[in-house]
Amino acid sequence: MNLKHWIRGAAGALLALAAAGCGRGDRPVLHVYTWADYVKPELVRRFEAQHKCRVVIDTFDSNEAMYAKLKAGATGYDLLFPSSYMVKVMHDQDMLQPLDHSLIPNLAHIDPDYLKVALDPEMDHSVPYMLTYTGIAYLDGRVPNPEATWAMFDRADLGGRATMLNDMRETIGAALKFLGYSLNTDDEGELEQARDVVLRWRRNLAKFENEQYKSGIASAEFLLVHGYSGDILQAQEENENIHFVLPREGFSISCDDMVIPRGARQVELAHAFINFLHDPKVAAENSEFIYYVCPNLPSYELLPEEMREDEAMFPPPEIRAKGEVIADLGKSQAKYARIWDQIKAGQ
Repeated sequence: MNLKHWIRGAAGALLALAAAGCGRGDRPVLHVYTWADYVKPELVRRFEAQHKCRVVIDTFDSNEAMYAKLKAGATGYDLLFPSSYMVKVMHDQDMLQPLDHSLIPNLAHIDPDYLKVALDPEMDHSVPYMLTYTGIAYLDGRVPNPEATWAMFDRADLGGRATMLNDMRETIGAALKFLGYSLNTDDEGELEQARDVVLRWRRNLAKFENEQYKSGIASAEFLLVHGYSGDILQAQEENENIHFVLPREGFSISCDDMVIPRGARQVELAHAFINFLHDPKVAAENSEFIYYVCPNLPSYELLPEEMREDEAMFPPPEIRAKGEVIADLGKSQAKYARIWDQIKAGQ
């Protein structure tokens, strides 16, 4: 483990101990529900000091798990970080509060180019947090003749040493792009073709999963993985032989957003945290720590040059043009769930 990762782990541990050990009731508590390791711990402590509050963070590993927990009756959260397509689902079901822009002046810094493809471009009920591209990572020197194509998962020579995301939209979407279709199609024939492609790829996979692929490719347990650009850039710190590519057939672009659920108790504090995370200096510091791009335009120039020049974070326009934003499919979401069930069952 290198020094930066040791510091990261120690900071996270100290944050957890501080949250667990503080029993004073004289400070407001902001309850956040987000992905694991998704905010720099030092920034959380800085916000707590500035606002004389505590921040308690719970984590989820998929949008569907987060949504299911809330629909099952879980309450008490003030700020959520779902992906944009799930935000639309939740908004359509009146699960979210409208945002008060007067409390979030840093919205002025949101990258207007991202808002052109955002699902909530007016930021009525959501604010973009971090942007990622989903592609392929492989180990240089261990994978002969690599190519920037989803067809890499057809390679039997990598059997048992590859993983794909345990996410129906991402993995079915990869097969759809491989076939030349939209990853937001609702055509059942196209979805069935994508199912057959994933079932074929499945024979070469060690598993579908969303977390262990990062450490797995860093340790060379896995040689080829389907994953998020930010995760792969983190793994490159452990193993410089990891190479990330965006498949030529196309790929998904996704953004996790910040939203305030109905029933939130600390509404003003939630707005304050959103505003804090979009201070350009804070956004750059956070991006540098977690390796995802915050779509905050002035923050880009504050990033280290090596990050600004990394095509995994800032793909050239001609490559980025092949990306497609994952959209909410409404009732057609059930078609994907059915196809995914068949894939997981191996049918």
